[in-house]
Amino acid sequence: MGKIYFVDVTNRDGVQTSRLGLAKLEKTIINVLLNDMGISQSEFGFPTTRHELNYLNANLELVKRGCITKTKLSGWMRAIVDDVELSFSNVPYLENINLSQSTSSQMIQGKYLGKKTPEDILKLSKEAVECGVSHGAKIIGVNAEDASRSDIEYLITYAKEMKASGANRFRYCDTLGFDDPQTAYDRIYRIAKEADIDVETHFHNDLGMAVACSVMGARAAIDAGRDAYINTAINGMGERAGNADLVSCLLAILKSSGFKNKYEIDENIDLSKTWKLSKYTAYAFGVPIPINQPAVGNNAFAHESGIHADGALKDRRNYELYDFEELGRGEPEIIETGRMITIGEYGGIKGFRNVYENLEIEFQDEHEARNILELARYANVHTQKPLTDIELKFIYEYPDIAAKVMTVTPYYQPEGAMKSRLEKASKVKI
Repeated sequence: MGKIYFVDVTNRDGVQTSRLGLAKLEKTIINVLLNDMGISQSEFGFPTTRHELNYLNANLELVKRGCITKTKLSGWMRAIVDDVELSFSNVPYLENINLSQSTSSQMIQGKYLGKKTPEDILKLSKEAVECGVSHGAKIIGVNAEDASRSDIEYLITYAKEMKASGANRFRYCDTLGFDDPQTAYDRIYRIAKEADIDVETHFHNDLGMAVACSVMGARAAIDAGRDAYINTAINGMGERAGNADLVSCLLAILKSSGFKNKYEIDENIDLSKTWKLSKYTAYAFGVPIPINQPAVGNNAFAHESGIHADGALKDRRNYELYDFEELGRGEPEIIETGRMITIGEYGGIKGFRNVYENLEIEFQDEHEARNILELARYANVHTQKPLTDIELKFIYEYPDIAAKVMTVTPYYQPEGAMKSRLEKASKVKI
């Protein structure tokens, strides 16, 4: 029997949440926390996007240094040769890629406006995969955008062609959250079985079924004799109604009646890191965890009804399916109510030393202290939030990586009308 792995897409799809986003330092910390939790893969960004490049290259440096060891970092790009070439040029140590093309009639007509045919999509995708192979990519996933509204026979052909070209996985993208769990199972089973390829499930939550479809899609791939890779986002972040929630998908496989002890998940996963990851991500996005969120919501283990409270006190299994300790919950949360020293963009050395002393970090000399202070100031400007303990510790442990992650050089090449306008402005006497 195959195994179920998790590919978290918070740093690629989650950050596309409208009106929200993450600073590059925050994305980096999420990768570190995903690694601590043992998540198989993080789709960590866009290697064709200029403002991502320092962050992407710096995170791959963390892999080389042994900071990120369990979580593979993969880049997302369109399934066209130019994007693949540019990605490997921009991020030379990139090893894992996901290539995306639209496969439904709606998307092919609605996005390409009749300029592309299904045959063109196959050709573009095959060439992109072959290009990735030529650059030595270790894992190549091919994404069928809008797979849930695509012709199933075409998807099977697409998956077969991509595998023959060198792809390792087929990603079934329910881009609009259109599928129901049974339909997801039936379609993914056919693709995995007939194309004989590992399948990634990528479900959006427009109809509230992203988690259910994800686990049923994973079951289909396993039942068809292949490995399954569930795409998730922490706390269900993502475009529109979000992506399948990481923790909910994990618990569904580990605890539900139809999955418990029947399907094997990646042995590296440490459920006790759940609470820390979810809390940090909520803070970074500035989006509180819903009170009734499974596992990590404030009411996930709260009981008020007399019957429920009595039953839970007698035996927690009466009204609790799993233990809060399994998730890393249970430690008392300390809330400062008196004097508090924080680090910000205008912080001074004495307050700064106090904060690090509380973290049990001692600077070797004044040079180190003042250098880290400057980085912490920049980090506060960068995130526009009070820095967390894990961010402060990261800056201390990896100061050069932190500096690189926070460095963004804006694209600026004046040409045409802009060049003329700026030349005129420079001649104006003040």
